[in-house]
Amino acid sequence: MTDPQRSEIVSDDSELLILVDDEDRELGHLDKAACHDESGILHRAFSLFIFNNQGELLLQQRAPDKRLWGGYWSNSCCSHPRKNETMAEAVMRRCQQELGFSTELSFVYKFKYHAEFANLGSEHELCSVYIGQFNGEPQVNTTEVSAWRWISPEHLNRELKDPTKLFTPWLQLEWQRLNQEFSKLFIKAE
Repeated sequence: MTDPQRSEIVSDDSELLILVDDEDRELGHLDKAACHDESGILHRAFSLFIFNNQGELLLQQRAPDKRLWGGYWSNSCCSHPRKNETMAEAVMRRCQQELGFSTELSFVYKFKYHAEFANLGSEHELCSVYIGQFNGEPQVNTTEVSAWRWISPEHLNRELKDPTKLFTPWLQLEWQRLNQEFSKLFIKAE
C-alpha cells in the first residue's frame, strides 16, 4: 500500500554523513555518495523496527530507483544521521519523513556490517537498531518507499528462508539477532 500524495525528496547523495571508527568515535564527514562507493567507508547509520499492537512488523519495499537494493524488502525505516545531527534527532526525522508518523523509539543494540551490491556500491555501516510501536497506516514517502505491509514474526521467518524473496542484507542480519536475543521486547505474551 502506498500514498501517492507524499513524494517529497528527503535525501540526496550530497548530504554529509558521519565517518566513524569501530568504536563509534567520529572521524569526520563525507558525502553519502562517496560513503557508498566501491567497498564503502564506515559511517553511522540506524535501522528502525516498528511493531503494531498485534506484534506485527512494518516492512517497507525500497523505491526501485534507490542506488543500493532498490525494490528489496527491508525493515520499517533505515538511514543515517547527518553532520551535526544526533542519532535521536536523526531517527525521529527519518521516521516522520519516510513513514509519515512519530513514535517513541528505544535503542536495542549496535553492530557493524559490510555488504556489497553488485558493482553499484556498498553499505559499510556502524548501525544502531531501534524498536518502536505504531498502530495504523503509515503515510509513506513514495520517493523512498514503493510498498509496505505488516507481517508477523513467524511469517517473516518463513519468508527469509525463501531464496526467491528479495530482502536487504541488513534486515536479515538485524532480524536474526532481534528475533534470537530481543524477541521479548516485541512478542506479546499469551
